[in-house]
Formats: sequence, C-alpha cells, structure tokens
Amino acid sequence: MFPLPSLFVQYTYLQLLDLLTTVAFLLIGVQEGNPIVRLALEVAPTPVVGLLAIKAAALGMGVFCLRTGRLRLLSRINALFAVVVAWNLVALIVGAVQLAHR
Repeated sequence: MFPLPSLFVQYTYLQLLDLLTTVAFLLIGVQEGNPIVRLALEVAPTPVVGLLAIKAAALGMGVFCLRTGRLRLLSRINALFAVVVAWNLVALIVGAVQLAHR
C-alpha cells in the first residue's frame, strides 16, 4: 500500500467537514445553497442518502484528479472547499444566533 498524497488527504478532510456542516445546516433549518446538493437532498429517499451520494461523487472526482496527475486542480479545489467550509461555519453561527433570538 502506498501513502496517500497530502493533497488528497486534505481534500478528503475538507469533504468530511463540508458533509458535517451540511448536516448541521439541516438540523438547524439553514437551507443548502448549492442547487445540485439541494436537488440531491430532495430526490433521494432521505437527505442523508442524497448527501452521501454527492460526497461519494466528490471523492470519486478527487481520486480521478489524483490518478490522472491533476494535482494543481486538486490543490485549487482544496482552496475552494476551505473557503466553503469557512463560509458554512459562519452561516451556522448566524443561523444559531437567529434561532436563539426567536
């Protein structure tokens, strides 16, 4: 077995953080902003199944980037998802504050 490149480990970790923040959104009633994810949440048997399907596809794309040597693309996607996760955390904080003031 070979060690996974750190870019892919980071990618996987960011995908996990995005999954967790999306679940937190669902629990406190914040609507998903990504229309593709929102559609998957609506058409799947349960929102969790839809979310897991999206994340499985994302991991597949990460593996594709890794296997085809598109490490620069993987690095850029990591930067994008770092921003997405930070944005999700801000949205969760704002949503929690709004819930607390109701």
